[in-house]
Amino acid sequence: MAKSEEVEAFGWAARDPSGVLSPFKFSRRATGNQDVRLKVLYCGICHFDLEMNKNEWSVTVYPNVPGHEIVGIVTEVGAKVQKFKVGDKVGVGALIGSCRKCENCINNLENYCSAHQLTDSPPPPYKDGITNYGGYSDHMVVDEHFVLRWPENLPLDSGAPLLGAGIITYSPLRYFKLDKPGLGGIGHLAVKIAKAFGVKVTVISTSPKKKDGAIKYLGADSFLVSNDSDQMQDLCFCYASRAWACLLDDCCSCVVLGTVYFMSFAVGFCLLDELGLLGPVWAAGFVCKWHSLC
Repeated sequence: MAKSEEVEAFGWAARDPSGVLSPFKFSRRATGNQDVRLKVLYCGICHFDLEMNKNEWSVTVYPNVPGHEIVGIVTEVGAKVQKFKVGDKVGVGALIGSCRKCENCINNLENYCSAHQLTDSPPPPYKDGITNYGGYSDHMVVDEHFVLRWPENLPLDSGAPLLGAGIITYSPLRYFKLDKPGLGGIGHLAVKIAKAFGVKVTVISTSPKKKDGAIKYLGADSFLVSNDSDQMQDLCFCYASRAWACLLDDCCSCVVLGTVYFMSFAVGFCLLDELGLLGPVWAAGFVCKWHSLC
């Protein structure tokens, strides 16, 4: 695509491992036939943004414009776009591209495609060679296949984190029916989603101060303190005869009494035992599918 067809954009970028954001002018590609251009109104802040800004995964390419919990209004659509029109409220999550031809893509599992493209981590060149940047910016250009229609009854500002933390929580709850989420940044969403599924929820936390909020405001049925040995012993006994019980932690892994299911992007070390602390397990080999270690 010719340079003259690119569109000027403004965002906030980290330029070195200090992670400090500063104003950044760059270019977005022109709106292609199947592209949707949107004015970014809100973008959630994920802890992963901080990690990428500071190059904690050793893969950051500077300047880095983070942001993958993006909501906004459509301002332009390509000639072949069928799902959206100018003025629509839309959302964009962590995925903006894939090969669309492999078995995973055909089965709507684009996040497992070996050629998938993430919104902001790190910013690889798009298929036309132009670098893509994240949602800490004034507008985005995304293939309509990876754009989500925004519900009219869902606030744009408070709903934006559902495109990151929300799907991280929803996916294991939906497919593995987790019933014991820990109460962290992701865990509080797990409680609310699990209750919406009609699940009896027990929150396990290191902090007894979270009990009131977990039960009164989030709707959990019970609360346990993880460093209380008596409570943990009772938990082990209670679930010894069950098929499985689960914990959801903020490392994006699901700990299932000796079995671990890694999400597609959970690259790193997870500490496991029957309650989550056995030893370091390198998860890089599990990034292409849901897998279990028994």
